[in-house]
Amino acid sequence: MERRSKIAYALALAAVATLTLAGCSTGAASSPTESAASGKDYGLITAGTLTVCSDIPYKPFEYEANAGSGQYTGFDVDLLTAIAKKLDLKIQFQVTNFDSLQSGAALLAKQCDMGASAMTITDERKKNIDFSDPYYDSLQSLLVKSSSGIKGINDLSGKNVGVQQGTTGENYAKEHAKGANLVQYSGDGDLWPAIQAGQIDAILQDQPVNLQHEKDDKAYKIVETYNTNESYGFAFAKGKNEQLRTDINAQLKAFKDDGEYKKIYDTYFTAK
Repeated sequence: MERRSKIAYALALAAVATLTLAGCSTGAASSPTESAASGKDYGLITAGTLTVCSDIPYKPFEYEANAGSGQYTGFDVDLLTAIAKKLDLKIQFQVTNFDSLQSGAALLAKQCDMGASAMTITDERKKNIDFSDPYYDSLQSLLVKSSSGIKGINDLSGKNVGVQQGTTGENYAKEHAKGANLVQYSGDGDLWPAIQAGQIDAILQDQPVNLQHEKDDKAYKIVETYNTNESYGFAFAKGKNEQLRTDINAQLKAFKDDGEYKKIYDTYFTAK
């Protein structure tokens, strides 16, 4: 998710509300030692626990398994939980404002050891954070109510189009949705209720997120997708946690080689 924000860096350092999870839908990791089983010292905020910042909800990447449960699931969550288990670490997810994550502020402030939030790898972000190897490729898409009569981006003139502030979706809409009234929201948790309430006529955002809405409610459909050449990566504080980043990259490769990645991927992205 290319969610570039112009919010001042200092503001990004502000404290954000947090929720935590120890052990996700894939099950808690094995009992950890103070460092990985290999004896490597990752310099974690909490010894034996990988603390991950994420902007939740963003289904199907990260979201509450059941409303109000405080337990999270999703592609990012399950993938990192499996990786943490391989590294003999527990895992804890911390709900974090995306702006403070993509700017690197939350990482530098040691709110977490890394970030996982469907974040697009960009040259601009690389100035502030280090990325893992890419773990997911994505498209942008346009979601509308099936009865709206909107067939594509050329039908949006005079329409209210919801976008997440600072994202590739917003940037794409600014460039291509001629005559549309762009309405900014902080995230999908606000976008989805807005279109259901008739406050906006369409949502332009990441294709897998809109696809989930289409699956959940047949009154809505994706009418177009747009290739913006996006790949997601996990985020790390600039110049820090190099060993952790190296080992997570190694596990990503191992999972792709042995089929574990495909098994988790198919849970969220294969038609059922």
